[in-house]
Amino acid sequence: MKHTITHKKPSKLLNPATGYLTGYSHTLNPYTGCSYACSYCYVRQMPVALFRKEEWGSWIDVKTEAAAKLKKELQSARKKGPATLFMSSSTDPYQPLEAQEKVTRGLLETMVEQPPDFLFVQTRSPLVTRDLDLFQELKDRIRISITVETDRDDIRKLFSPKAPPIPARLKALQTIADAGIPVQATIAPVLPSSDNFARTLAGIVDRVCLDDFFMGDGSGGKRTERMRIRDIYTEHGLEDWYGRDAYLRVLHRLQAEFPPERIYISQQGFLP
Repeated sequence: MKHTITHKKPSKLLNPATGYLTGYSHTLNPYTGCSYACSYCYVRQMPVALFRKEEWGSWIDVKTEAAAKLKKELQSARKKGPATLFMSSSTDPYQPLEAQEKVTRGLLETMVEQPPDFLFVQTRSPLVTRDLDLFQELKDRIRISITVETDRDDIRKLFSPKAPPIPARLKALQTIADAGIPVQATIAPVLPSSDNFARTLAGIVDRVCLDDFFMGDGSGGKRTERMRIRDIYTEHGLEDWYGRDAYLRVLHRLQAEFPPERIYISQQGFLP
């Protein structure tokens, strides 16, 4: 798919966190739009996607002069109370375009100079390992979360063919963990996986978060239903993995490998 890339100067970078992310003071999105175009992405059902005429995943807005703007907004935010930031809520801060645009890296450099009280970085991209030097500077104020919905790359290809391969994400988790940076593996949404998934993660990280369509799409599963994700399960004979209790299958496997205090369910795994 050819992407439409637009450079725009944002009116605001830090937005008040609400709903699922109420525990944070602000969300921070370096881009608008996301080229990974995951089939189940809840942003597809949000105004930012619905009001655009282009297909979700085909366009990306790059936020220009973002680092300088963040510096000013962060100063203002910290005068009002703790600045706890979630990056990112409606895009992947390390989608492929970041390799050349480096908007996310610029924002991190600003945060090294003027640290927030806490920063949660949510991504599914191995490119995240590029910024280990900056994470080291922030490591008592940061957590990196890498999405690994499954350990089966054949399943990944059914639901998010443009997203990075699972082996590359597991390698990125290992790299960040080895560097001593707080990190978690985020199984969100829960997709069909093998019996060895929990054991694989336990050999890499000491913290996991588990979420599904029904707890995590912000509407009790209604957004997911509108996107007809169930059809993908049905088409490939995976119906028993689609339901409100399907996540328990993975949870039980995690409980055999992780202490209970290192397993987080849905929103609690994303809190500062």
